[in-house]
Amino acid sequence: MRRPLPRLLLSLAFILAIAIAAPAQEHFRGDRAYDYAREFVAIGPRWCLGPGHAKAEAFLRAQFRHDNLEEDAFTANTVIGPVPMRNFIVRFPGRKNGIIVLATHYETNYPLRNISFVGANDGGSTTGLLIEMANELRARMTGGKLEGESVWLVFFDGEEAFQSWQGDDHTYGSRHLAAKWAQDGTLPRIRAFLLTDMLGDKDLDVMQDTTSTQWLSDLVGQAARITGYGRYFYKQQGAEGDDHDPFLERGVPSVDIIDSDYGPHTMAMPDGYHHTAQDTMDKISPHSLTIAGDVLLESIHLLNQR
Repeated sequence: MRRPLPRLLLSLAFILAIAIAAPAQEHFRGDRAYDYAREFVAIGPRWCLGPGHAKAEAFLRAQFRHDNLEEDAFTANTVIGPVPMRNFIVRFPGRKNGIIVLATHYETNYPLRNISFVGANDGGSTTGLLIEMANELRARMTGGKLEGESVWLVFFDGEEAFQSWQGDDHTYGSRHLAAKWAQDGTLPRIRAFLLTDMLGDKDLDVMQDTTSTQWLSDLVGQAARITGYGRYFYKQQGAEGDDHDPFLERGVPSVDIIDSDYGPHTMAMPDGYHHTAQDTMDKISPHSLTIAGDVLLESIHLLNQR
């Protein structure tokens, strides 16, 4: 009886040839997101009313000068008095009627304005992430539109508290925009609001936020598993007050994609690097931003399939 080994070897050789010829899977360019974050963070502290804040606004304006950019300027009544703020909204239209919002905040903490707090992870990393996401979206447009839902990138101002996170002394920009969109009829068109926060952490461990919309949180977890990054997501759970809250309160499906476990927790730094002068570029990585970008893109894909 003739052994089928040669045929098996030929089959294996054919499969190997296909695998070699097939293009490698393209990943989100976390290296470029990191470079954007590094350039942005080099501005220095970006607290409201400070000189770095105006530079941060100019930086964002320059990144999207050829896009459909809206500057949502307003004055917030804060615990330290009236403060001018500015949200940035970048619209990439789609062929479907719905909107998927990807958001971050870009300013730094006002109470830490005197300690050279640059917020490399807290605001900087996800600002770089969404700037590079804009490059991805531009590349996917045909005839000036995305194939699925419209995707809007939002850069919030005033997420940080001026004195304390107790009460309403925080999320000024997101509360303003949620109210504005409720009045002009935008909110019902938003199919999903995905907030990104502190996703550059070298030791990435994205928490499952228990305040988020369950089905949307599950969808992000599914996207993480599909892209092969499930081990970086949802090993722990917790509740975060963040810029998704004003949208949740108005019935918009919303998820906070956040790694709040940032750096070693010590007596001197009980919250790790968070809100310390140690939140610097050496604590974040292009690889973590690649993971975040891949999961966001897959989340958009899954949302368009629903």
